[in-house]
Amino acid sequence: MYLRRSSSRPDMTDSTDAHNKVFLTHGYFISEDPKEQLIMKPYPPLGILYVSAYLEQAGINNDVFDSTFSNYETLCKSLLTKQPRIIGIYTNLMTKINVLRIIRFVKSRPELKNTKVILGGPEVRYHIENFLRHGADYLVVGEGEESMYELCTLLLAQNESPDISALEKIQGIAFLDLQQQTIRTSERNLKKDLDMLPFPNRKKIDLELYIKAWKEKHGSSTVSVSTMRGCPYTCKWCSRAVYGQSYRRRSPASVADELQFLKSTYEFDTVWFVDDVFSISHKWLDEFRKVISERKINISYECITRADRLNEEVIVNLRESGCFRVWIGAESGSQKILDAMDRRVEADQVQAMIRLAKKHGLETGTFIMVGYPGETEADLEQTIRHLKLSDPDHYTLTLAYPITGTELYNETKSVFLKQRDWALSTDREIDFKRSYPRRYYDFAIRRIHNEVSYFKIRTSKNAGLMVGSTFKLKAMAAKVAMVISRFI
Repeated sequence: MYLRRSSSRPDMTDSTDAHNKVFLTHGYFISEDPKEQLIMKPYPPLGILYVSAYLEQAGINNDVFDSTFSNYETLCKSLLTKQPRIIGIYTNLMTKINVLRIIRFVKSRPELKNTKVILGGPEVRYHIENFLRHGADYLVVGEGEESMYELCTLLLAQNESPDISALEKIQGIAFLDLQQQTIRTSERNLKKDLDMLPFPNRKKIDLELYIKAWKEKHGSSTVSVSTMRGCPYTCKWCSRAVYGQSYRRRSPASVADELQFLKSTYEFDTVWFVDDVFSISHKWLDEFRKVISERKINISYECITRADRLNEEVIVNLRESGCFRVWIGAESGSQKILDAMDRRVEADQVQAMIRLAKKHGLETGTFIMVGYPGETEADLEQTIRHLKLSDPDHYTLTLAYPITGTELYNETKSVFLKQRDWALSTDREIDFKRSYPRRYYDFAIRRIHNEVSYFKIRTSKNAGLMVGSTFKLKAMAAKVAMVISRFI
């Protein structure tokens, strides 16, 4: 058991009430994701849990169907049983195809003829026309709590479709009018005081399923917490479709309250702060450290930040407030590519902060992206050198892909290699003309992994000659394959 108070235990994946008229879900099924099954680091859908809590606080009861550990058939069965007036679906790049499948199901069943489909989330803003033409009744564009509340209130108050004039008064939504023309209302003003939001409605899901999955796969479990919304930086590959280029943050006291609630309710090992740049405000971090210390809240957490928002004092504050692992964004070891990305950070600075964090006893991680426009083999060599010089404990390797609405998308759309069927594909599948053929980067990723693995073994006190030699041979083979792939 991972739940401390049995009275708080939800009814598995489907927190239901026969009288609830609002049904929230997200359409991600881990059973359909073989890569995540191997990694097994699932996180609860905080977005819809925030919406659920906000609606509940305002008097609108709702069901949450957490699809992560369930399946499409069970979701459909639940919809037919409940026949909700409203289904709200969180939609992101990963879930888009399933969301469209859910819409088709709802629209095909006579039992659900009165069910209105509302979509929200990061995938919505730049695909408004497509989602509406594929069956969504309404879209919530941007920050969702207030728009969803106002829209649900209006829809639940009427048996017929509401007047266009009433809908147009709600900020941050989109819909089709009687002439099938797209109407988008004014942008929703971002909520300034995040402390006014209730905590995510975790009682609506079985958080134990997540805790158990982590524990069984990794030996320790984690829960996720959000302390801020938005990011003021301008990285060209990053989507800002929901919270925009903003920075708004809960008070340290509010975050401490949530941590205390979690610790008194669940049994878990670590906290994952989902924020884009956890140490963006040095003042906030120092206050957080003090609150954690004063309340004697013993937590172990990991977070993401930027090298330019770190220094020795900040790293000490991270450690003293419970941080055991910090991920420091890099994306490339080439300054030319970092500048092309508009990362606004120096590669040398990233290396220095990774080493400094390790010096102070923190585990470190970083992110590497290959295949960015203009990247050459020389840039990849600099990235390998960067990883060796900084020597992070963990790193991830991904191939750059353009997300609709980002500057990277706009810069590369003229050189996309093929047209896609929007309803059958996602942005992850977009490929564009790069410096080298697509296959080249598969080998580049292998080479980076094996070259860095060889380096780590060679510099380890417990170096294994045979294992090290294997990595070196694989790195050499990948390098040869990179060369060959440029000509075939």
